[in-house]
Amino acid sequence: MEVPWLLVAHGSVTALVVVSFLCGQWPIFEGTFIQSINHFLTFGAYHYLLRFVQAVCGTGARDLVLGVEQYCCDRPNPILQVFYVAIIGVTYFIIVQTSFEYIPGYYVSGWHRYFSIVAVAVGAILFVLTSFSDPGTVTAENVSQYVSAYPYDNIIFVEKECSTCKITRPARAKHCRICDKCVARFDHHCGWMNNCIGEKNTRCFVAFLVWHFLICVYGAVILGFILAGELKERKVIYILTAYYGIDNSFLGLFPHVAQWLLAVHNTQILLSVFLAILALLLGGFCAYHTHLCLTNTTTNESFKWQDYMMWMKKENEAKANAAALKASMDSSNSEAHKAPPSKWKAFFVRSRRPSVEPVVKNNIYDRGMIRNMCEVIVPLSERKSFSCRKSD
Repeated sequence: MEVPWLLVAHGSVTALVVVSFLCGQWPIFEGTFIQSINHFLTFGAYHYLLRFVQAVCGTGARDLVLGVEQYCCDRPNPILQVFYVAIIGVTYFIIVQTSFEYIPGYYVSGWHRYFSIVAVAVGAILFVLTSFSDPGTVTAENVSQYVSAYPYDNIIFVEKECSTCKITRPARAKHCRICDKCVARFDHHCGWMNNCIGEKNTRCFVAFLVWHFLICVYGAVILGFILAGELKERKVIYILTAYYGIDNSFLGLFPHVAQWLLAVHNTQILLSVFLAILALLLGGFCAYHTHLCLTNTTTNESFKWQDYMMWMKKENEAKANAAALKASMDSSNSEAHKAPPSKWKAFFVRSRRPSVEPVVKNNIYDRGMIRNMCEVIVPLSERKSFSCRKSD
């Protein structure tokens, strides 16, 4: 049992690192050790690496590392695109080499061989479409149409000029410092796509996320059925109970079945766990971006709204405290000549919290789930009415 437990520990640590790196900044993990691991992986480890390189190799080596960082993070580059292709290609190659020999099997039909090729090909097509499509670049020729199409809400978007492009920045647009262009309905810059996600390719990006989530679920389920078929065809349960006297229960059989699977089909187990972890992560991204699409919000806007709501909440609390202080001083002056109240009454009067005006999110771009989804599927710039729009 030493090897299975070693593999379980290795898989657990790997899953913890992956989840912490990709999801450690989510609000649900705030204040937890997952957020601490994420901070170490994304900032602390790199900071210590720079200090170590400078101490051992000098300032020149440190500047070289900073140059590599600038190339990888501050300018368009295909590193993550190549990494994605490598992950997909290597994973599918390993599945073909190690698992196709069990297809068809007891629970798996032979057509899954061909369907898997189609599934991977569709994912690759969506990847190419998202990576190399125009996200909705705002230029001097179409800026008037975009300004007219997306009105300013004067809350998180106000009319101003882009200091880099020297054109009016439409509402919901943002200048991407990596791509060095203004993008309409800017969502975020995706390093995996080496492209911005904006008005014209949000639909491709969401379809990419959903399809890859389904691929990972599909692969994990099929590998699970392959393992279940192997247990059935080789009569592992029957042999353990009839010949070795193992109790026919989950707790009695699980350690022995797991040991047999890890010894004979460890590759399939590692692949299924890997795909299941990816499915969980992609499922979270799919749910988040689906929510954004249904509410006609972008990732950039969600952060802007979060900052605005926090600022307004602090403003309202300050106003409420000031009003409560003024009312308390006025009441003290008016009651100065009256008999002093009892200690209990004075205690409860002081403890009364001032009422704070609630902050309401007024998203003028939210026009209902159906119309919001239609705007994602058919962007405003691809409609006939867009070319007829003119800014006031």
